[in-house]
Amino acid sequence: MSKREIIKKIDRPEQIEFAAQWAREMTEKALKAGPVQWSLSRPRRSLSQNALLWPLLTDISKQVEWYGQHMSPEDWKHMLTASLTRQRAVPGIDGGFVVLGLSTSKMSKELFSQLIELIYAFGAERGIKWSGPSNENLYQLRNAA
Repeated sequence: MSKREIIKKIDRPEQIEFAAQWAREMTEKALKAGPVQWSLSRPRRSLSQNALLWPLLTDISKQVEWYGQHMSPEDWKHMLTASLTRQRAVPGIDGGFVVLGLSTSKMSKELFSQLIELIYAFGAERGIKWSGPSNENLYQLRNAA
């Protein structure tokens, strides 16, 4: 969040009237310094979700050979994210293909949760041995079910 950005979280319909009044007052104050831009969004992924992602991807990168090659955790992130969101691939300028699509930093908490579930399912199909945080989270998920 930048110094000029203010976020107001709304969880329930009964908060809308208060939020609208608050937005009006804040806009009137801010207009004294110049134009104002409004934005409406859903909360993005949590820090704990992001912290879990990288151990999962690292475990996969160490244990899965994909069409004859081992890929980096970053490569796996792109591949699994593309699978989740059905992203498009277009021919690159100098050959190969470029995947067009959604960055994990822009994912909602719900979509990011679906990505984590996809990663665990992918790993289960390939017999991944989860390490550290990956394994602890899987244990918590199984006990909650």
